[in-house]
Amino acid sequence: MSLPLLEYKPASQNQRVAGFEVAGDEQPRIYSTDNLLSGSELDLLIKAAYRQICNEQQMLESHRQVNLESQLRAGQITVRGFIRGLVLSDSFRRLTFDSNNNYRFAEICIQRILGRNVYSDREKIAWSIVIATKGIQAFVDELLNSEEYLDNFGDSIVPYQRRRILAQRTKGEVTFAHMARYGADYRDRLPKQVFTGNKGAAKLDYLRWEWQKNPPAIIGKIGAGITYAGVGIVGFLILGVFLGL
Repeated sequence: MSLPLLEYKPASQNQRVAGFEVAGDEQPRIYSTDNLLSGSELDLLIKAAYRQICNEQQMLESHRQVNLESQLRAGQITVRGFIRGLVLSDSFRRLTFDSNNNYRFAEICIQRILGRNVYSDREKIAWSIVIATKGIQAFVDELLNSEEYLDNFGDSIVPYQRRRILAQRTKGEVTFAHMARYGADYRDRLPKQVFTGNKGAAKLDYLRWEWQKNPPAIIGKIGAGITYAGVGIVGFLILGVFLGL
């Protein structure tokens, strides 16, 4: 028996404030299939969907969902179905779900699917319970079938960060695309290496992947020896040319 969604109270956020401003550069561009799109316009819509769900950090050729793109172009799925496929794709699962706990994953999905920040820790807890008891697919389906999503994006609009910048404001909320795809707990599990620096300098404790670590000293010595030998040979050849040898 699955647990019902834990109740939480919406907080006052920009997207919950009625707006009467005239559309302009401050407003996000809305990509929709409500009108018949040309091939290039549909390409832009697909790129916008990737950017919203996967962010720039994950927009690689190897992460493309070619089958989903083909279905969207053929009208076999809606934009909402395309968004669902991106969130449930193997690459999104590996890069986002596997590198986060349920609380952080719920927060990321709310940001990217509903286009807003979470209201509170209670909302993160509520949706993390759904992930734990029903699984990722049911969690994603509940977000996409929610009244909030359907009212704002429906079947044809690519989700976007709603009302990030208020009218006449020079700065808005931080874009979700600039937020790390993993939380502090995952970052802290990365291998650590201490760099002492110059004498008297402060110690820096930073994190590196295995492939980012410095190579063994012997590798550097071998490389230096090869470099010096190459320079010597080149110098000998140049000297031979000048002497007519």
